[in-house]
Amino acid sequence: MTPFQRCLDALKQPGQPQPFYAALDQAVRDTVGHILFTLLYRSPDGRKAKRIYTNMPTEYPVGGFKEMNATPWSAHVIDGLQAYIGYTADDIRWAFYDHELIKSLGCDSVINMPVIYDGRVLGTMNLLAGARHYSETDVPRLEPFTALLIGPFLQAIEADPDR
Repeated sequence: MTPFQRCLDALKQPGQPQPFYAALDQAVRDTVGHILFTLLYRSPDGRKAKRIYTNMPTEYPVGGFKEMNATPWSAHVIDGLQAYIGYTADDIRWAFYDHELIKSLGCDSVINMPVIYDGRVLGTMNLLAGARHYSETDVPRLEPFTALLIGPFLQAIEADPDR
């Protein structure tokens, strides 16, 4: 069974979205690898990115959020509807204020995959690993997984207490 098929099977289980998120975590690990894996959706007002899944809950707890300011990263991912690949610690430092924590986890590269529906970014699927781990060839390998996040992200946005 392929990693994608395992995700489809997980979506059929009751008690969503956690069974699906756990299957997705393992599927993308099997597909491209990661040390840190998080899922963040954009709040309805677009000002915050809220974490709904993490494989490192101590360092990056569920329910935590990041302010979404206008930055070159947001212009590329949120406005430009494109994946961001950071190859080195310098790229992570450029994009993220929490770069020191990221570095302390052994992560020197990142790929942020936008979850896009109806012309807007609902959130991102974020994978971090060692230096130069990710490349442009990973984007089309990960895009099918982001499509599976549309429903869960729309559900999270609808249930957002800040709505």
